[in-house]
Order: sequence, then structure tokens, then C-alpha cells
Amino acid sequence: MDSEAHPHYLFAIEGWIILVTGVHEETQEDDLQNAFGEFGEIKNLHLNLDRRTGFVKGYALIEYEKFDEAQRAINEMDGTELLTQTINVYWAFSKGAFRRRNMRRSPRGHRSRSPRRRF
Repeated sequence: MDSEAHPHYLFAIEGWIILVTGVHEETQEDDLQNAFGEFGEIKNLHLNLDRRTGFVKGYALIEYEKFDEAQRAINEMDGTELLTQTINVYWAFSKGAFRRRNMRRSPRGHRSRSPRRRF
């Protein structure tokens, strides 16, 4: 299935990738496999670890082969609890810029103002 069928979301090279945030630091791949495996076959699961601590950084990428499986996972898992933490589930790739609501733009562009010098 290509991204023309779903104009707002982009098809990765091999499948549809979702982003899971708010992942507990002690989450294991099996925990995510069990929670998200019921929506379809997981082609790839990436759980990034902090090199210094060895704990999960707080997010995971999960790849499904079919758009419908990924969409169902997003709809049913977003806002649920996994290992005592509320997780958020989104599309990893979408067309256009990501905009948050109620965000003010600085007149200076994307940079914040430097602190005043004290002397």
C-alpha cells in the first residue's frame, strides 16, 4: 500500500511506522510485543536504550506491514497505561510540518532571546 491511499501519512520503505512515547524506563521488547502484537504482525520494533544508564530512553518505534494495523494500534493504545505509565502513540512520519496548537512564534524566528549580560 502506498502513501497515495493515505495522503497525510508516509509509508516507510517496508511498512507503516508508529511512535510510542512515555515508555517506562524498565520496559522490555516483550512488553511492547505483547501489547501491540494484537493489532497485527510487528515487522520491526526499536527500543532505544540510554548508553550511560542502560534504561529505555522513553520511546519506541514499531513497524507494521499494513496501514490498518498501525491505525488500529494508534487508536486503541494512545492514552493507555503500560507498566504504570501513560503512553502516547502517533504516526512516526507524516507529510508537512508538525504543528502544536497554541504555540506562539517568536518574532526573532526559532531562536530564543539570549540572557542579559550581568556586569
